[in-house]
Amino acid sequence: MTGGSLRRSRRDAGWTQERLAARLGLTQEYVSLMERGGRPVPDHVARAVARVLRLPATVLPLPGSVKDETATEPWVEHAVTRLGYPGFAYRGKPGPKRNPTEVLLKALARDDLDPRLVEALPWLLLRFEGFDFEALVVPARARNLQNRLGFTVTLAREVAERDPRWRRRVSELRYLEEALEPSRLAREDTFGRPVRSERMHVWLRRHRSKAAEHWNLLTDMKIEHLPYAGEDRGTLAELPS
Repeated sequence: MTGGSLRRSRRDAGWTQERLAARLGLTQEYVSLMERGGRPVPDHVARAVARVLRLPATVLPLPGSVKDETATEPWVEHAVTRLGYPGFAYRGKPGPKRNPTEVLLKALARDDLDPRLVEALPWLLLRFEGFDFEALVVPARARNLQNRLGFTVTLAREVAERDPRWRRRVSELRYLEEALEPSRLAREDTFGRPVRSERMHVWLRRHRSKAAEHWNLLTDMKIEHLPYAGEDRGTLAELPS
């Protein structure tokens, strides 16, 4: 969080510097100093600001290692649960929330991810607004994850176009797609599940969606497999062994 974004968020919420400072346990002078760029906004302050002003999780600080790390499945499950993913709401795990950008990048870097967690990734793009282009797209390109991210964005955009609940997300998702398109990789990649046999490879190439083909991914994931994509939803198809 920058000083400028802190100031905008405070003003948008209709709060004075004095009121915010009191809620944060800081002085008004220190809040003013951060807003003017005289002091950086510490991560713990950014988290507190996001909580008291009820800001979207996309404003939460990102760790410096997000560009290089791959998450474990339990980490991804915990992260999407804390962000409110309905599929895991019953688990109610405690702990800090993570920026959805961090969750997406770390999850997409995995070559093997439980299908229930893969299904949650487009939901992150639907649920949260204001993704930072530089923080999401640039690291994805650097790690050759642009095809996986592009496909995830396409799935989210298709849901948004069909479901009025998410219609407001269409323009931002289209922008992300267009930003990723010039760097789309020609080599085939997997998405969620590894391809363990030539038979599976052939089956996936034959049954994948147009979107998966466009992003050169071997996956049978389609919009109808997403449990939040409306009432007409199917189940994941069985893959050949």
